[in-house]
Amino acid sequence: MTEHPAPTSVRPDLYDGEATAPARPALRVVHEPDGIDLAAAEVAARRFLEALGVSTASESLRGTPGRMARAYAELFSPRPFDLTTFPNDEGYDELVLARRIPVRTVCEHHLLPVVGVAHVGYLPGARILGLSKLARVVEHFACRPQVQERLTKQVADWLQDHLEPKGVGVVIEAEHSCMTLRGVQATGSDTLTSTLLGLLRSDARSRAEFLALTGVTR
Repeated sequence: MTEHPAPTSVRPDLYDGEATAPARPALRVVHEPDGIDLAAAEVAARRFLEALGVSTASESLRGTPGRMARAYAELFSPRPFDLTTFPNDEGYDELVLARRIPVRTVCEHHLLPVVGVAHVGYLPGARILGLSKLARVVEHFACRPQVQERLTKQVADWLQDHLEPKGVGVVIEAEHSCMTLRGVQATGSDTLTSTLLGLLRSDARSRAEFLALTGVTR
């Protein structure tokens, strides 16, 4: 992952603080994979299917290895984005919460889909965040083989480091295909994880408000 300021033009109406200080440039967040070789992945997918007794000779399955390779390449390739923040001119100090952000990742133990939602909130400090960026951060860390516990903490820690809010909370609710479609086959079960930082961890009222608004506690 590479993080660097995105190119910006200086505009007088975007000055932050003193009249002579330009606005803080957005942070450009880019994931740089070690390298995707779709041709090699297609060959490997074909061998994988055939090793499991699935012939790819028929017309309907002939293109499946290539589709598998492209599908996993898409799952493992998060889109770059600009972490756009703005000065908290009004001194807003209440919770900002984005609920039910779609989560799509794969379990790193079986490479089977994990699908669910994330609730991401923060207590603003000196700056506030463009709301769509909460979903972008979730997507960024979900686009790789994951475990839900790590994903939850990565999103929270990254926002705490880059936004410097008074508190961050992340709750993820997800269904794991490795548990519902194989093994125990616990159809309908889901897994809930949470990470709370700053005041959302240390202040009981802030913590209770966040968890209640996410629907974790009712």
